[in-house]
Amino acid sequence: MATVAVYNIEGKEVDKLELNDSVFGVEINEHLVHLAVVSQLANSRQGTQSAKTRSEVSGGGKKPWRQKGTGHARQGSTRAPQWTGGGVVFAPKPRDYSMKMNKKEKQIAIKSALTSKVQDTKLVVVDQFNLDEIKTSKFAKVLKNLNVEKALVVTKDVEEKLVLSARNIPTVKTTVSNAINVYDILKYDSLVMTKDAVAAIEEVYA
Repeated sequence: MATVAVYNIEGKEVDKLELNDSVFGVEINEHLVHLAVVSQLANSRQGTQSAKTRSEVSGGGKKPWRQKGTGHARQGSTRAPQWTGGGVVFAPKPRDYSMKMNKKEKQIAIKSALTSKVQDTKLVVVDQFNLDEIKTSKFAKVLKNLNVEKALVVTKDVEEKLVLSARNIPTVKTTVSNAINVYDILKYDSLVMTKDAVAAIEEVYA
């Protein structure tokens, strides 16, 4: 089992924590990690883009000029794509971009992402965030004590003071242990978790 240091918000080591190898020490499956990221980004697309084809643009029912004898190229409608005000060729239409992954694939992808953070020594475990007030500057100091900048901060339950203190820091995102995803884990350089969050994740994914 991998062992990591546990820090307090002053950045001092206060304990050691053994990580469950079935969650934080698996063989990394790059294919499923890639699939999970692509799936999440695809599922976040609205798919509401739309433009009109030549059959949907109003007007253009009358042939602009006779077929022969004018010296112009033949034209059948002023709403053909080559005309100003005409329809769009292969116009985009609303569609569903969502992709599906089965439950086991998602679990393997998350375990792989967590393992990669442990291997890169980018996992920082904190005993608890006992913030006494909502203060962005104080939380920024906590991050500096932990020597992290761009970080995903994970707690077991929603901690309102922490969430409100971190929301104005553009390089930080807060979430809870049951809402972690592969994209966020990989997007941020460091993964900062409380001991309770680690235990909750191990309970779900072990």
